[in-house]
Amino acid sequence: MRAKPADGKLITLFLDMLAAEQGAGDNTLQAYRRDLTDFSEYLGRTGQTFVTAGTESLRDYLADLDTRGFKSSSVARRLSAMRHLYRFLLNERVRTDDPAAILSGPRRGRGLPKVLSISDVDRMLTKARELAQAADAPLRQLRALRLYCLLEVLYATGLRVSELVSLPQSAARRDARMIVVRGKGDKERLVPLNDASRQAMAEYLAAMQALASTAKKGAADSKWLFPSFGESGHLTRQHFARDLKELAAAAGLSPRLVSPHVLRHAFASHLLHNGADLRIVQTLLGHTDISTTQIYTHVVEERLKSLVRDLHPLAEK
Repeated sequence: MRAKPADGKLITLFLDMLAAEQGAGDNTLQAYRRDLTDFSEYLGRTGQTFVTAGTESLRDYLADLDTRGFKSSSVARRLSAMRHLYRFLLNERVRTDDPAAILSGPRRGRGLPKVLSISDVDRMLTKARELAQAADAPLRQLRALRLYCLLEVLYATGLRVSELVSLPQSAARRDARMIVVRGKGDKERLVPLNDASRQAMAEYLAAMQALASTAKKGAADSKWLFPSFGESGHLTRQHFARDLKELAAAAGLSPRLVSPHVLRHAFASHLLHNGADLRIVQTLLGHTDISTTQIYTHVVEERLKSLVRDLHPLAEK
């Protein structure tokens, strides 16, 4: 996909504003660029640009997305990108009107997040620990300890996967009871560590340092807790997700139901299920808006309903 030159310049200016004023991350900026480039390409086929397109043209684009088989959630995301763009163009006086202001998006039912039970998570932790203890070579043991450490820290903190894989080695200090996490919008927050996660980090870091002397440039020299030879310098989200699915299969769980984000959901819902305050969970997850956190209360409500349905003595009458 390639935007028309005039639109391409406006996309660049818009993304620069998002990065500078709202602290948007790379993934967010790339998603906006893809969505707006596709929109520009559509307008170009009808001889229009961002500056000349009217409300009807925007409606036609949304209808085209539906024809192409886009899900309602994807159409809503494209509409959101268009709204933000035209608000920016209006503020910058590139346009004197906002053609996206009166558009309505597709109705979306907000689905409940997938959640693993406490016993499911315990099975995965137990299997990860067993694999680390059974490893018959130092490098295999290091990789197994890394996965066990990642799992313990993720379930203990509820970090986003991008925050988890980019943790610095300083997070594994022996006296560290809290870690500083840099999240979305480059905002920092304090997240507590439990004893199990601290022990897992200590064991993994010790194994990594033990192997450092055998390499020309030891992994222990890296500033990252989970170093890699890739461009980012640390383990990728995709690599961890693959390892996690393999672990799920080994633990007797369906791999399609397990992902780093599902474990983040498990962290939040299990806390709420055991009586944690919603505001505390919001802070731990790094949510700016509490409405984002409230989805987990529905998970707890569904469980309560199922308990009454299954266990109430008059449920069958």
